[in-house]
Amino acid sequence: MTIELASAENAENPGSTGSTTGASAAGEGPAALALLAQQVRDLVDAVVLTGVPQDEIVEITAELAVLTDRLRALRRTSRHPLAFDPEGVPRHAGNAVTGSANPYALPLVSQVTPDGTIRAELSFRQVHEGPPTSVHGGVSAMILDHVLGQAVAVAGGAGMTGTLTLRYVRRVPYGEPLVATAEYVRSEGRKSWAEGRIALPDGTPLVEATGLFVTPRAWTEEVTGAQ
Repeated sequence: MTIELASAENAENPGSTGSTTGASAAGEGPAALALLAQQVRDLVDAVVLTGVPQDEIVEITAELAVLTDRLRALRRTSRHPLAFDPEGVPRHAGNAVTGSANPYALPLVSQVTPDGTIRAELSFRQVHEGPPTSVHGGVSAMILDHVLGQAVAVAGGAGMTGTLTLRYVRRVPYGEPLVATAEYVRSEGRKSWAEGRIALPDGTPLVEATGLFVTPRAWTEEVTGAQ
């Protein structure tokens, strides 16, 4: 098997149009690390669906243990660096939702529309299954928590999640194209609200969410002090 670094660069910049946040933002993590993360995602999918004999599984497990030790030979002493996209939204390659270098992430790639709406086309995998043939509700919640937070950040009220309220309207399928969107609603002091949803491409809602985000006092004081 031949691995091309260009594949990793394509993974980090999948050709989305418009302003983007998430894994497609330029300069987020080395291309080789992004490619490794994608290979691990493929590995996880393969583990979930494998039907190979037990002796083959044992042999593969031993090989993976060797590779894991090689990766542990030199470990980071800090997290991936934090950066900000043109809209002022924080991002980093290790993010659990958007991180190009995090195998756990989809990674989610979102766009900011002219009216400030966050929009992301996505497709869950079988590894995200909860109820049979459906995505786990907690995974849907994680995606919505992220895009709601992005909507608030784009509006200038970046904060930490205070409350997240969800309404599961219909089952969320995996392996099918879906769309996640979120819009900023309003702010009161350090509190900001946003609404969002995961829907089918035709707009049929599957999960709806409302989130309250609170800007930490330390963040406010830092911005005020810098002015």
